[in-house]
Amino acid sequence: ASNNSANASQQENALKPNFTTQAIATFNEPWAMTALPTTAKESQKLLITQKTGELFIVDTATGNKISVANIPKVAYGGQGGLGDIILAPDFATTNNVYLSYVEADNSGNTFGAKVIKAKLSGLNTLKPNLQSITPIWQQTPKVEGQGHYSHRLLFSPDGRYLYISSGERQKKEPAQDMTMNLGKIIRLNPDGSIPADNPYANKNDISSQFWSTGHRNILGMAFDDKGQLWEHEMGPRGGDEFNLIERGNNYGWPI
Repeated sequence: ASNNSANASQQENALKPNFTTQAIATFNEPWAMTALPTTAKESQKLLITQKTGELFIVDTATGNKISVANIPKVAYGGQGGLGDIILAPDFATTNNVYLSYVEADNSGNTFGAKVIKAKLSGLNTLKPNLQSITPIWQQTPKVEGQGHYSHRLLFSPDGRYLYISSGERQKKEPAQDMTMNLGKIIRLNPDGSIPADNPYANKNDISSQFWSTGHRNILGMAFDDKGQLWEHEMGPRGGDEFNLIERGNNYGWPI
């Protein structure tokens, strides 16, 4: 019995997290975070978005938060606002970043996600800002409601392709509609053009953007060490999904 107790104690200790936590800074509805490259002599800095429309550079050593200027106007509300941020594959030489956010139409009644590329200027100053803002992609069409934008961003491991998750905006049917880019995973070149090997590239219409279809609300994407793309999406009443994404596959929503 004593041996069993000792073994149980050892197993319990082995399962305890081998790390400590420390508060760095506080935020109002943070949505995404990415780490900036550093040297051995520098403290780690993070880029953090807030849904309300702010982008911060955060020094993890001091907790200092510096606001980045010239952020596009975002349509904040519901699940919408400023979304994801990732570094361009050539960030080391260009300081380019990619941002997603929600944009309203001119009437303010319909909404859709948008992705831009911009240069992060003044990175090591007290007045960083975005310059050379270039539109890359947007959800089409804009629709009413403020849910299921998804708008996660991810580059392929080789940096050649940009993947964008596009939610079906709580409308269900668009996920199966090949005339709308809602409810899809989008695959583009870094400049927003269409890769020639996309599954519907030869159609020369909006479907040429699509890598996969039939999605609901994708809030996570990642490549594994084999180069396979995985995503998780929010489903109805326990219908959440964790999917291996394969070229041209239909993942079923809402059928």
